[in-house]
Amino acid sequence: MNTFLLSPLFLLIFSLNFLEAAELPEMVIGTGKISPGIDLIFEAAIKDDVAPLSNFLAESETDIHIEVLANWNSDAPSGSPEGGFIAYLNVKADILNQSSQERKTIDLLPHINLIDNYHYANNIKLPGSVEDIYTVTFFISPPETGEVGMHYDWRNKVNENIITRVEYIFENLNFSKIATASRR
Repeated sequence: MNTFLLSPLFLLIFSLNFLEAAELPEMVIGTGKISPGIDLIFEAAIKDDVAPLSNFLAESETDIHIEVLANWNSDAPSGSPEGGFIAYLNVKADILNQSSQERKTIDLLPHINLIDNYHYANNIKLPGSVEDIYTVTFFISPPETGEVGMHYDWRNKVNENIITRVEYIFENLNFSKIATASRR
């Protein structure tokens, strides 16, 4: 049996770091529910250092960290852990600057951290000033055929796909408070 003790100093430092991270502002853009029993939370968070840098925009080049939390709820199919992360979704965000009509579309990729645990997200440089007003459209699609094996019971009782493609549009968003905040 492997047992280890954490020093009181380690626990104090870990707790303070976790509490500091939990107090950072996040902007809840909106929420949604989709079948079969999935809760969605759309957020803009403070830019962050996400590794590996070869795959993600550097924190210094980022305005915001845009996120989608996708988790099973109490209406989920049997065997789905309530609050559990929904893997293998294809998630995109289209960010439109309402003044200049400049836009940027990005893939939101699986991430993990101590606050949200698994979620879909990406660092982004806004297509304009952080003071501008934006419309964000989120597109959520099922995995591509063959990406996830579908057992007979799922196909027979739930669906041939995990979800049906959906989109959510949120208008008149001002990210200036999030974009000017700092994690460190």
